[in-house]
Amino acid sequence: MMGRMEDQRAPGTAELNGRPVSPAELQALALTGYGHFTTMLVEDGRVRGLPLHLERLARDCRTVFGTELDLGRVREFARRAVPVRGAVVVRVTVFDPALDLGTIGSPAEPQLLVTSRPAGGAGPLPPLRVRSVAYRRDLPAVKSVGLFGSLWHRRQAQRAGFDDVLFVDGERGISEGSTWNIGFVRGRQVVWPEAEHLVGTTMELLRGLYRCDFERVGLAEAAGFEAAFATNAAIGVRVVGRLDGLTLRAEHPVIEELRAQYTALPGDQL
Repeated sequence: MMGRMEDQRAPGTAELNGRPVSPAELQALALTGYGHFTTMLVEDGRVRGLPLHLERLARDCRTVFGTELDLGRVREFARRAVPVRGAVVVRVTVFDPALDLGTIGSPAEPQLLVTSRPAGGAGPLPPLRVRSVAYRRDLPAVKSVGLFGSLWHRRQAQRAGFDDVLFVDGERGISEGSTWNIGFVRGRQVVWPEAEHLVGTTMELLRGLYRCDFERVGLAEAAGFEAAFATNAAIGVRVVGRLDGLTLRAEHPVIEELRAQYTALPGDQL
């Protein structure tokens, strides 16, 4: 039996159920685009909020495919994609290569596609510049592979000089970013928008570390906050410095506290 060091794949590889994936198997994902995923930052073999990632994969699998997911296999195949030391971003995608446009209603046998890429550099990223847009993702509570709408809006925002896009769900107000959650800061208070959104693992962990509230936050109400921040598993906590024409504080002690508390979490062994 190969040891862990020998059995690892270099970042940038893709494996389906622990073996190299074939072009034919990827074709279903590319052409049909039906599935769900989670993305994890793995540092020295540990993942912050690993149980949350696994619980979401299981929950989304029931919603998307109507079946249970073997979480032991998820961990087994994900471990093969990470080094013993160092940081990588691992994505676990759940899809069924046998399903296509004509057979989408057939009983599903979801498979596990594991891909990895190098993690970003150390240190906080510069403040995000985001543009708001009226948009609501399909099934917001599911982390689905259907990212066309989100990426189209992100592309338009970047071409207009912004970094990313922030979604506004009609009268419900601000909901989420393209692939991240947003929180606002008022004094010592942290507020998450109450409009329907995907509850990210980083967001859930922060809610356990720091007292937070939920409010309806419209674009007009955003001006009443001192600062804002984006969260997801790959970036952790990142300041939002600009929302449309509104400038927010590039530094805030609450955001620094959130970042420090989140970074200090030891994570769970993958």
